[in-house]
Amino acid sequence: MPGYLLSVLHMTPEVAEKLVTDERMAVLSFTGSDSLGFRLKSIAGKKAVLLELGGNAPCVIDQGVNLDAVVPRVAEACWANAGQVCIKAQRLFVHKSLFADFVDKFVKFSERVACGDPMREDTVVGPLIEARHVTRVLDWVREAQSGGAKLLLGGHSEGQVVYPTILTGTSDNMRVCKDEVFGPVAVVESVDSFDDAIIACNRSRFGLQAGIFTPDVGHALKAFRTLRYGGVLINDTPMLRVDNFPYGGMKDSGLGREGVRFAVEEFTEPKVLVLGAPVV
Repeated sequence: MPGYLLSVLHMTPEVAEKLVTDERMAVLSFTGSDSLGFRLKSIAGKKAVLLELGGNAPCVIDQGVNLDAVVPRVAEACWANAGQVCIKAQRLFVHKSLFADFVDKFVKFSERVACGDPMREDTVVGPLIEARHVTRVLDWVREAQSGGAKLLLGGHSEGQVVYPTILTGTSDNMRVCKDEVFGPVAVVESVDSFDDAIIACNRSRFGLQAGIFTPDVGHALKAFRTLRYGGVLINDTPMLRVDNFPYGGMKDSGLGREGVRFAVEEFTEPKVLVLGAPVV
């Protein structure tokens, strides 16, 4: 029986599960929530499975970084597409020597971000895809505030547009930290050292991509060696993605790799042919 590739994207769970259990499908490629992704994996049987399940990407600002150059790039990674990107920057860890200055520049820059009509070329933060997600995102923000987090910017909406929202003083058990916001919300926290920043990055059940801004090559190599993320971007944000490199995550961010060559390898079964000498 020929094999078919099943790519599950924007399907209802009921439809997805029926297709996943169909024996004609040889490969399951799923993009979506970790809860549904691992549920589908559990019923996929003998199929090859690739899961791209999102994350809560961290971005580290090490001491010695030029904030005037970095802040606009970090802001873009936090707010572009209203944060509806699985590799958007959600958790920012800033060295204590730069924290106050970074927060001041980041808040002021974010206040000027164009929000509203997605048909305007200058709009950065447009509407969330569904009204229910506006409610969800703002509920998470209010939950964080109730737990002691400080709201530095935003926390409100107009229609389905949630304005850039910045929180600090959060804890790991808050949903804005432990889960994927998938909206224009960022958490910014001070860290005492680069090692503390790496530990904070790894204190997540997700591991898709991480951005590290540092002038220290030793710190860059340490980040690559110790971060449990599918991609570590040095002196760039976690939003960088190029189709010709392997893209995918660890832990609850999924398994397998996308990217032209790597996706082909994931969808291919090696087959060996051995040609012996003729027996005469």
